[in-house]
Amino acid sequence: MPIRHSIVHLIDKKPDGNPAVLHARDSELASSDAMENLLADLNESYNAKQGKAWGFFHEESGAYPFSGWLKAYLSGEQDFTTFSRQSVEQLQKLMEESNLSTGGHVLFAHYQQGMTDYLTIALLLHSDGVAVTDTLELTPAKHLDLGQLHLAARINLSEWQNNKQSKQYISFIKGKNGKKVSDYFRDFIGCQEGVDAPGETRTLLKAFSDFVESEDLPEEAAREKTGILVDYASSQAKMGAPITLDELSGLIDEDRPRAFYDHIRNKDYGMSPEFPADKRTLNQFRRFTGRAEGLSISFEAHLLGSKVEFDEERNTLLVRGLPTQLVDQLKRQKG
Repeated sequence: MPIRHSIVHLIDKKPDGNPAVLHARDSELASSDAMENLLADLNESYNAKQGKAWGFFHEESGAYPFSGWLKAYLSGEQDFTTFSRQSVEQLQKLMEESNLSTGGHVLFAHYQQGMTDYLTIALLLHSDGVAVTDTLELTPAKHLDLGQLHLAARINLSEWQNNKQSKQYISFIKGKNGKKVSDYFRDFIGCQEGVDAPGETRTLLKAFSDFVESEDLPEEAAREKTGILVDYASSQAKMGAPITLDELSGLIDEDRPRAFYDHIRNKDYGMSPEFPADKRTLNQFRRFTGRAEGLSISFEAHLLGSKVEFDEERNTLLVRGLPTQLVDQLKRQKG
C-alpha cells in the first residue's frame, strides 16, 4: 500500500463551548513502518464499521470548498501540506460551531491500493494506557484508539476523476441512531448521500431469492449458492470494496456465469452494477431449514414477516406466494 503523502494536525477542542485551538504541522510525515502500520490498522477498523454511507461531492461553493482544494492539490496547483492546512482550518471552523464536537488528531493520507488512489481523512482519539520502560518501570502512556473511530471519510480519487457519473466515490461514517454529531464532518467533506447501501443490499437478496425460486434449485444447491453470495459480499465489505453484479454472477454459477446477472437485468430490479454491501443487512440473510416426517421447509430469514408468518402459539407457518411449480402440482393432485 504505497503512501504518497500523509500528515497529522491537532485540533484541541472540548465539548464545552470554548474555541478550538489548531496545532498544525508544517511539513509532511516521512515514510515509516509506523505510518504503514497505522494506515493498515485504520483501514481495517474503518472497513469493519457499520453504519457507513456512500455519496458524492456537493457542487463546489463557499459552503463546500473542500472539493476545490482537493482538485487544486491533485492538479499540482498546491502541495499536499497546503491542501491539508486549508482543509483542517475549515474543519476547525465547523467544529467550533458544533457544541457537541470533540477535537483530536486529524490524519490526512493519500495512498494507492492496487491501481486505485484514495484519500482518507480521520479524526483520531487517544486512550490512556500503561507502558514498560527500558528499565522495566511502569509509566503512563497514551495510544491511538482506533476502536473509537467515529469521524472518518475515504475518497476514491481514481473514480472521482475518471467516472463523472458516479455517486458513490466517497464513503463516510454516519452518526449512530440518527445522531447529528457527525453532520459537521460530512459538511466539511461536502458530501451528499448518493447510494442507499442497505436498500441496494436488500434488493440484491430479493433478486437472489427470486432467482433461486425461478431455477427450482434443490435445497443443497440453494444453500451452497446462498453461502457463495454471503461470503463474497462479506469479503468485499471487509476490504471496503463494492459488490460487482457481473463478478458475483460468475461466482454463483460458473457454468452459466451470466445467468444471475441476466435475471437481474431482465426483471428490472433497478440495481446499480456496483454498490457497497451493507453488513447489517447481510447478517440477517440466512436460511431457516427443517425436515420431519416427509416434510421439508426452507426459506430465507428476510421473508419472515412478509411472505412467511410464524404463529408461535399454534406452532404453524403461514406461507404466501407459493412457487408456481408447487401450486401446479397441488392443483393436479386435487383434480
